[in-house]
Amino acid sequence: MRILLTGATGYIGKRLLPILVEEGHEVICVVRDAGRMQVDQFPPEQVSVVEIDFLLPPDTSRMPKDIDAAYYLIHSMSSSEGDFEVKETRSADHFRQYVEATDCKQVIYLSGISNHDRLSKHLRSRLKVEHVLQSDHYACTILRAGIIVGSGSASFEIIRDLVEKLPVMIAPKWVRNPIQPIAIRDVLKFLLGVLHNEKTFDHNYDIGGPEVLEYREMLLQYAQVRRLKRYIIDVPVMTPRLSSYWLYFMTSTSYPLAVNLVDSLKVPVVARKNDLAAQLGIKLTPYKKALQRAFRRVQQNEVVSSWKDALVGSRGKSDLDEYIQVPQYGCFIDHQQIDIRGEKEAVKQRIWSIGGTTGWYYATWLWKIRGVLDKMVGGIGLRRGRTNPDKIEIGDALDFWRVLMADRNKGRLLLYAEMKLPGEAWLEFRIEDKGATPYLHQTATFRPVGVWGRLYWYLISPFHLFIFKGMARRLASGR
Repeated sequence: MRILLTGATGYIGKRLLPILVEEGHEVICVVRDAGRMQVDQFPPEQVSVVEIDFLLPPDTSRMPKDIDAAYYLIHSMSSSEGDFEVKETRSADHFRQYVEATDCKQVIYLSGISNHDRLSKHLRSRLKVEHVLQSDHYACTILRAGIIVGSGSASFEIIRDLVEKLPVMIAPKWVRNPIQPIAIRDVLKFLLGVLHNEKTFDHNYDIGGPEVLEYREMLLQYAQVRRLKRYIIDVPVMTPRLSSYWLYFMTSTSYPLAVNLVDSLKVPVVARKNDLAAQLGIKLTPYKKALQRAFRRVQQNEVVSSWKDALVGSRGKSDLDEYIQVPQYGCFIDHQQIDIRGEKEAVKQRIWSIGGTTGWYYATWLWKIRGVLDKMVGGIGLRRGRTNPDKIEIGDALDFWRVLMADRNKGRLLLYAEMKLPGEAWLEFRIEDKGATPYLHQTATFRPVGVWGRLYWYLISPFHLFIFKGMARRLASGR
């Protein structure tokens, strides 16, 4: 079949794509930024890329007509820009208009469980999208999931942060709410199982794992899997705002995502009973087993996708392609150039391993302090880390940077700052040959905004001189 896949660079889409290819389907990946979509590993006759921004008015001539089915996997829950409900509705409406101009017979949407009388803003938005996607031109199959557990998922990473860091947790009362988590591999099986399955046309299904747990039970069972002794004291006095700050400061999540997560966790998220799993022959994965599988992925460096790599950051930039050209005028620039004495591959490896658990090679403690300060003023801090310890793709999150360019063959890595700044900042690493001598070029560029931007640069320039010179030296020499 010829399948349209939206959200192909997102957490679910990145995992669904190789499965669809393996099943023999031809997949058209629709993305907002084609530069982020790397498909070299797939047969070219099976995977193609179309660049469409569903927030913009539709131009149906850009969409292929001969499509059998489409997956709608676009969500804006973690967005800090404006009202995500408006954006989700607009995006879904434009998607429907695009698909109605094709031969598509089925649209599959991954939504959220919404059975409670009082829904969160996030779940209300997902429910509204379900209605917007309905059409007389195609059948709609809706799968509603709660918390998804898998390596790189927001839920897994937040639980991991809390349990690994806090022996004793003073938690809000919502940790007692019932939740039905589901393993990521089961979600993918459902998404594949309903494809072109006429029994599921124009139906919606709640999908969840085999257990209904309290959030505190999820935390404690994680501790058991990790052989950690943990205690949770829940208190009734934490307001939603305090709960959001608690989650934001204790985990790697952004503040907008923390607000939306707390808003959702305040209500029970339990699936309605149905026989879809039996129809599709899916044996649901228990929560502990899902955790163990997630950890095997993490330990083997096989995390396929992460929620942190979605193009949403604390700076509110969603289209970063315009920042790939680093400005020169009106900027403060720190440039380091070092002879790497023929050690090109070793230097490349160090560059491609920077950040995350590896650190920043020199004065990493100062980077950590900068991360704490960023968190204190509402930024994302250093806790995002990186998805893979030695691989980098365009669009990846790397601590409080975003990867704009990653060309290992040419030896160029370009990062854009998503920390809170009175201006904009880039950090570039480039290996260049001058005659027979290879050099490492490390360039930090800061474009200030107003007087505060200039004052900021002058205040921190002594630290920059110390940090950037030392970092370049360590990258070049490995010592």
